[in-house]
Amino acid sequence: MTTLVSAISASGLTYSYNAFSSPSLVDIAFDLPSGSRTILIGANGAGKSTLLQLLAGKKLITTAGADIRIKGYDVFRNSPPGVTFLGTEWATNPVVRGDILVSAFLDSVGGYRHKERRDRLLDLLDVDLDWHMHKISDGERRRVQLCFGLMAPWDILLLDEVTVDLDVLVRDDLLRFLKADSEERGATILCWSLSMPLMPVNRILLFPDATHIFDGLNDFPTHLVHMRFGSFVTIPTPWIPTSLNRGVSISAPTPLYAIALQWLKEDREFRRELEKKGQKMRGARRDEVSMPQHGGDANRHVFLTLIDMYF
Repeated sequence: MTTLVSAISASGLTYSYNAFSSPSLVDIAFDLPSGSRTILIGANGAGKSTLLQLLAGKKLITTAGADIRIKGYDVFRNSPPGVTFLGTEWATNPVVRGDILVSAFLDSVGGYRHKERRDRLLDLLDVDLDWHMHKISDGERRRVQLCFGLMAPWDILLLDEVTVDLDVLVRDDLLRFLKADSEERGATILCWSLSMPLMPVNRILLFPDATHIFDGLNDFPTHLVHMRFGSFVTIPTPWIPTSLNRGVSISAPTPLYAIALQWLKEDREFRRELEKKGQKMRGARRDEVSMPQHGGDANRHVFLTLIDMYF
């Protein structure tokens, strides 16, 4: 009898950034099948990025008993082939902000070996091969990153909020490409958010920095995960798209949006209950009287000068 190997699996995964901090992940355990597309949903600080970085082997885990495997391989001792991780730090790397043509950059990383996929991505992402990397915007640099990261066929794709700088149209085209690629090749995707618009387009234009949102993602995932404070509230749960939102106003929430919003509300209420029990509170401290710090007047003068200079 053949034993099926999970595309991504973890067990006993607890992780702290150092010996003095609280764990960022606590006893994480899950299995994802090949061909799945899983979205991590949770508030800021839930541990989504940390989990993706650990799965990619970007951080070393030393916790006794922790096991992380991709395609059956130990990610720290026997890194598997065919794994692509795309994170936000790439665009701030000085190397990719130098005076180099996009065409030369892509050739230098082997773009000519994957010409068909590279050219498809260049068209999809609307990338100009004559761009100079040091002169383009963050959104344009992010498009180059996606072309660079996706042009070689991948088996496992780990996406850590890399669509945050993209405009709505490019995000939608990219989403369709990733879904089709996953279905055609049985490839696996684990990501968080994908930053798709929560509101109808006329409202997105007014609020471009609205929190990470899910309209347009309804048909994308095969599984959902709810994370809170470094733990899984729900293990990877199969997601079956519905047609409940078809034929109604564009402003109506999609089922996926409604679930994500409900989970985030539950996270906030959970945190507030902990605050009532003594956990450090967030937000305004209305019972405190602010007193000037040492050098307060001087600091205020510097702050106001900066405001005058830049605004």
